[in-house]
Amino acid sequence: MPGVEASNARLPNILVTGTPGTGKTTTCELIAAATGARHINVSELVKSEDLHSGWDEDFDSYVLNEDKVCDALEGPLSAGGNIVDFHSSEFFPERWFDLVIVLQTDNSVLWDRLERRGYTEKKIQENVECEIMHVVEEEARDSYREEIVKALPSNTVEEMESNVENVVRWLQTAGPQ
Repeated sequence: MPGVEASNARLPNILVTGTPGTGKTTTCELIAAATGARHINVSELVKSEDLHSGWDEDFDSYVLNEDKVCDALEGPLSAGGNIVDFHSSEFFPERWFDLVIVLQTDNSVLWDRLERRGYTEKKIQENVECEIMHVVEEEARDSYREEIVKALPSNTVEEMESNVENVVRWLQTAGPQ
C-alpha cells in the first residue's frame, strides 16, 4: 500500500471496515494469522463486554455505546499491532489507525451473502443501499486522512487473498516507526 506510513513508534493498527457481508471478519482473520497481529472484532466485543445500550428491534441489532467501545479499545489500540473489524468508523479516534481498509462488494454478491446469513429482506435492502451509496467509504474518507484510506474489492476468494497479501506486504514495510 504505497503512500501509507505508520504514524508513531508502535506496531501499526489497521481498521478493516465495510458494509456487513463484505468480508471484514474473514479478511481480518487471514491478516492476523499471517502476521500475528491481534484481531479485534468490535461486534463480538460489544456483545461479550456489554458495550451497548440494549437491542434495537427495528434494526435487529445492538445499540452501540460508542463511549464504552472507545474506553474498552483505548489500551489495546494505544499499544498497537491490532487489526480492528467493524462496519462503522467515524467514532474511532483518528490517531488509532495507520491504515483504513474499506472492503467493497458488488450488490448481487452482497445480497446473496446477507441472504445466506438469514438477514431479513429489509435489512438486506438497507445494507445493499448503503453499499450502492458508498456510505462506509465516504464515512472513512471523512474521518481519516485521505492517504491512509484504501477501498478494495472483496467479491471473490482471489480478491480477498490479494487484499491480505497487500496488507501483509504493507505491514512488513511499515513496521514500528
